[in-house]
Amino acid sequence: MRWLPRSLLGRLTIVMGLGVLATQLLANLIWTEQIRQQSQREATAAAHHLGGSAVAAIRFFKSLPANYRPLLIEQLREMGGTRFFVSVNSAPVTVAPIEQTALSRVVLDTVRGKLKQQLPRLADYRVAFAWPDGLPVSDDGATLQDLPDDWVQHTLIVKPRVAPVLVIQAELEPAGWIYLATLMPDPYFLEKADPITVDRLALQLATLVSVLLLSLLVVRWLTRPLAVLASAAKAFGQGARTEPVPEVGSREFVQTARAFNAMQARIERYMDDRERLFAAISHDLRTPITRLKLRAELLEDEATRADFHEDLDELELMVKGALQSVKDTDIHENRTAVRLDLLLERMARDAKLAGGEVAFAGGAVTVIAKPLAIKRALSNLIDNALKYGGRAEVLLTESDDLVELTIRDHGPGVPEEMLDRLFDPYVRLEHGRQSNSGGMGLGLGIARNIIHAHGGGLLLGNHPEGGLVARVTLNTLSS
Repeated sequence: MRWLPRSLLGRLTIVMGLGVLATQLLANLIWTEQIRQQSQREATAAAHHLGGSAVAAIRFFKSLPANYRPLLIEQLREMGGTRFFVSVNSAPVTVAPIEQTALSRVVLDTVRGKLKQQLPRLADYRVAFAWPDGLPVSDDGATLQDLPDDWVQHTLIVKPRVAPVLVIQAELEPAGWIYLATLMPDPYFLEKADPITVDRLALQLATLVSVLLLSLLVVRWLTRPLAVLASAAKAFGQGARTEPVPEVGSREFVQTARAFNAMQARIERYMDDRERLFAAISHDLRTPITRLKLRAELLEDEATRADFHEDLDELELMVKGALQSVKDTDIHENRTAVRLDLLLERMARDAKLAGGEVAFAGGAVTVIAKPLAIKRALSNLIDNALKYGGRAEVLLTESDDLVELTIRDHGPGVPEEMLDRLFDPYVRLEHGRQSNSGGMGLGLGIARNIIHAHGGGLLLGNHPEGGLVARVTLNTLSS
């Protein structure tokens, strides 16, 4: 599976391409086997017919006196129209056979079997296929090209396309051989021995390429709306306000796009309602809290008045913290290219001017992000490292499309079971309360929400040599 492309377009293209290729290969194998079997049946039937004709001719010439044979052969040549070119020799003629194939071997074996079966007393015989160019036809060295055209034009094809000649030689008596030359009923039958020719392969390749190109266009047309939907979902998931997805295309995609647009509209209404709700809560709670503080001043008991003021201050702090958490997370701004290394260097200089110790290392790294939001998240992490760990070490690295930022402090660290709870609102450890009594425990939660909205991640862990390490991962292309 790891060799498959990650995109739906790539996977569908490979599957369809392999499917078309496998179908064509299977169809070609079946078709080739059918052609071969049909050619073998036809060649076997033709060989039986030729073998029978050769047996009849050999029997006829064997029954003739030896001195009559040349006269009959001369008459046959003048008359024309015979199946065989015939000559008589005192010895067998040496014929250069063609390279054997499975089909030619079937024909030769069939003819030999016919001669052996019907002429069992035949002393000797020879059967072979030969090309007509330079083919010897008599024991005096004469070749097919030396003969007059009238002698062979009705029996053998020598131009314009040459066809293999079936040569049958049989011994009629000592020093008496008959020479028979003929063509198969289908002279070019050997061309069917291998149906997979260059022309057919070129045609199959052209068909395969055409089908693959059409498949690629169809798959791309089908998957393009999914890519649009995926981009819209990713952008919306990272907090961007996007236009509704066009509800065009196939019925299934239209239904999906319509459901996504409805979900997006509901979530946007919920976010707007939440923002208005917190603004209303902030406005409505300030007045009763102020009234309670004024009434607390009228209490005569100092201890009771102090308890009331402490509770009211804590309530006001919690309300401000909740509102700050919502406002810091929902920073409405456009995404743009941000040089993280320059931003971190500037934050390190500002921290040093304020008396903090920040060490930064890293090369040039650019991400697509909301500048103020990402600055708020990283500022919260660095401030936490300075407040609770004394000093901070910031390291920025990039590999492929992934950016990793580590921020380490030199504090006492955090118990392993408390690492995940640090992101919860108002959760603070004893060391944190001692180091920063004015904090509310919202910084890490705000930072994680902002980083998640950019498609990244934030993990906390203890360093082996002491201190807490915050690891931030971002994507350079689509943060």
